[in-house]
Amino acid sequence: MKVCVIGTGYVGLVTGACLARIGHHVICVDNNEEKVKLMQRGQSPIYEPGLAEILQDAIQKQTIEFTTDLGAGVAHGEILFIAVGTPALPSGESDTRYVEAVARGIGHHLHSGYRVIVNKSTVPIGSGDWVRMLVLDGMAEQPKADGTVNGAQFDVVSNPEFLREGSAVYDTFNPDRIVLGSNSPKALEMMQELYEPIVKYQYAENKAEEPVPVVMTDLSSAEMVKYASNAFLATKISFINEVANICDRVGANVVEVAKGIGLDSRIGTKFLQAGLGWGGSCFPKDVSALIHTGLDYGYDAELLKAAVNVNQRQRAIVIEKLQNVLKVLKGKTIGLLGLTFKPDTDDMRDAPALALVEQLTRLGARVKAYDPLVSQNGVGHGLSNLIVEMDVEHLADGCDALVLVTEWAQFQTLDYQAMAGHMAHPVMIDGRNFLDKKTLEKAGFYYDGIGY
Repeated sequence: MKVCVIGTGYVGLVTGACLARIGHHVICVDNNEEKVKLMQRGQSPIYEPGLAEILQDAIQKQTIEFTTDLGAGVAHGEILFIAVGTPALPSGESDTRYVEAVARGIGHHLHSGYRVIVNKSTVPIGSGDWVRMLVLDGMAEQPKADGTVNGAQFDVVSNPEFLREGSAVYDTFNPDRIVLGSNSPKALEMMQELYEPIVKYQYAENKAEEPVPVVMTDLSSAEMVKYASNAFLATKISFINEVANICDRVGANVVEVAKGIGLDSRIGTKFLQAGLGWGGSCFPKDVSALIHTGLDYGYDAELLKAAVNVNQRQRAIVIEKLQNVLKVLKGKTIGLLGLTFKPDTDDMRDAPALALVEQLTRLGARVKAYDPLVSQNGVGHGLSNLIVEMDVEHLADGCDALVLVTEWAQFQTLDYQAMAGHMAHPVMIDGRNFLDKKTLEKAGFYYDGIGY
């Protein structure tokens, strides 16, 4: 099928590359000329495991193209994906101006034939009808000097994404479910055809044998599935962090507690890892947006607000633990192991590390950090009040304490005995309960985890 993906961030680029991988002809549109030139050369502007290889293969097979020309993309695509960003505003609302611009732009370039316009961006509940209105407005703004009537037709589908940064390619080929929201049987049929190779696991990247469940529903329900899923997972993390904080006070072990409750089939083990809390581009934005949607319709989502408050407070737990050991932090040097909000990504949006840097600096500490990706790609040069080291050995030099912030796999195999020898005080605060306590203590560290 012919596909157009508008927006080449994490969602758009991964979606476009993976659809090209399974045989569709994809044109990706972005208004950033330098970014488009980079992708045309087969280089990915984002770090995502497996993406560069898929991208280069698709370019070689000529199943993917990149352009800044929205009109060319609209003319090409039977299915048009809107995959632009919807960042959070200070009020908690989603900033939908980019979606609005794209929807109107699609309308400007729709001249004939039938299209399925897919909301892949995470948009507020009810945005399907809003996008339809904007496309129609764009169509009405087309010049019609000859008096002819625009014969183009379209339907809007909500197809929320459930991609985890760091495993987005895997998630695309191995989804837990595919959600399609529309009142148009024709549009739903075309979307099913689009995803059939993934649903039936027809590619090497597919790891399971059972067909992927496809949930077909109305527009608003599909939009709500995305928000509700992320809000539930965020609440689950905040819950276990509350339990961890109580464990710290009563002498219980949250790792064992999480194991015990996770074996309950109604609960499950995932997202029960206590630590510094959630960050990134999805959970903070989506939970805030759902809270704001409730307020728009006269409902105060108290549970979700509590989950946000717990998450914000959780980032101060590390500061308390450092103060318990080092007492006054003014004049101390603290080293952070990891900066990104999760491993296997270079994304630092709402990363807990940023809050730690801010709080430690306010208390007069000197802050250093090492991150496998940030230290390599130079992103750290834009971070204030922070020294980004190029290797772990330099990070340990003169530190009064280390804080494990991001659970990169390589941090489990560092030479901690050698690192302890370079530190003023060998203290490790494990913000993810990721390291082996006995190993660290044997290496000479004072070790403290979260509820552990």
